[in-house]
Amino acid sequence: MSAERPTLPPVRLNSEAELARDALAVPLLARAVRLARWAGPDTRVGAGGELVDEQLPAAAELLGYAADDEDGPGYASEAWRVAVDTGLVEITEGDSEDEEAEGTVTQGEELALLTSGSPQDVLGIWLTALDTVLADAAVPDLDDLVEALEEGGEIDLDSLGWDPESEAEFLEGVLGNLYLLTVSEEAPADAPVPLPALAASMIVPDDMGEPTDDVLEQVSDAMMRLDDQFRLLEPVGLVEFTPVDEALMAEAGEEPAELSPDEEDISRYGMVRLTPLGLYGVRARMLDAGIDAPAVGDLADKGADVLLAATADFPEAAARAETELWLRSNQPLPAARELLAAARGGDEDAPLRRLRCQQALSLVGAEAEPALREVLDDPELGGLARVWLVEHGATDVPPPSEAMVYWLTIDTVAAQLAAEGNSDELQGLVEGLAAQHAGFFDTAWRVDHPATADVLEAMGRLHPDKKVAKEARKAAFKARSAGR
Repeated sequence: MSAERPTLPPVRLNSEAELARDALAVPLLARAVRLARWAGPDTRVGAGGELVDEQLPAAAELLGYAADDEDGPGYASEAWRVAVDTGLVEITEGDSEDEEAEGTVTQGEELALLTSGSPQDVLGIWLTALDTVLADAAVPDLDDLVEALEEGGEIDLDSLGWDPESEAEFLEGVLGNLYLLTVSEEAPADAPVPLPALAASMIVPDDMGEPTDDVLEQVSDAMMRLDDQFRLLEPVGLVEFTPVDEALMAEAGEEPAELSPDEEDISRYGMVRLTPLGLYGVRARMLDAGIDAPAVGDLADKGADVLLAATADFPEAAARAETELWLRSNQPLPAARELLAAARGGDEDAPLRRLRCQQALSLVGAEAEPALREVLDDPELGGLARVWLVEHGATDVPPPSEAMVYWLTIDTVAAQLAAEGNSDELQGLVEGLAAQHAGFFDTAWRVDHPATADVLEAMGRLHPDKKVAKEARKAAFKARSAGR
């Protein structure tokens, strides 16, 4: 397998215009914008740029929180911090000796970009807001910090059991797993992920059978930590989140509430899914970290060689979507010629390239016929060209030689092995080949194809009939002895 192939399936992203509209509607960013438009020279901030306590009630009221709402000042403080970090407001340090009011507040240049800038400008501001919230989500409960300050006068991170770096890495890992579960072709479209499963994906080793009590306790602790973190991440538009049912949270020394069988369902333990904006955000962070996280449409302006190589490991639906976008950017006949040229080769990856080429050509209309006729005598492409021409109703298609039929057969099985491994579909193909061609293995081992021995060996593994399987293994031995 080529080391250059992506490690993640490609994600299907909404257009940047759609994502920018989503970003502007995010509750936290909308609150930050309202505070930025409200702020001015009379706004008083502390040394760290935070709103002073006296300003918080007015800010909370502006955001629609009642005067007696205890959470209002906290939400206002959070929105202000996002406004500062994203450049929606700018704070200029002053000469005042007043330690509580250390700067002058003005509206930032980024505020205008939200209405007059490009979608990329808007998304850039949202990504900065996301950075702020993710940093907050990795911080432990503030009550613990306050208690530590009151008791010792300084924060002892070790006593809190909090490692900032590992906590941030844990959250990034969780988001990475959630991203992978979302883009995986096996996952139901837009299906939320149960919080216990997401926590377990970070805690339970892949090779562990039945989790131990200690591991289950770690999963439970991680699940509750994620419950707090996703509550913070939902207002920035990263996720849609159903929190853990509070009835399931037993207070210290108390038993959990009794649940009837009808009430007991996995959704009560929390469910989370990345939004379309969240997919964009997590992918952007992966790209910044140097992770290969492809998106459908990335290859539209690349050559056919890049298309075939990159889509080799794509899931079937994603490969088709990527190829369709590529074909829209190219004229049918030149595109067919370019695909066929890129499919040639005797390297290990060539059979899978030819399979992807054949699938791509199936999406091209009759305009491609001249390109297919040009390669009828090509030993590597002549077989697939005949298949395409016949399927498209072309006339005067010369029949293939026996050597070409066998070469195409070996090439096809090699491609399926690379794409799917020992799948049920491939086993069915192997059984059909052995049944349809009398003396198949007597001829197949002579085929001058780099994958002949590997294919025959695989057929020996896959065929359920012991006699046929033995014939395949003997043929594989002969092919290896002949240097195939």
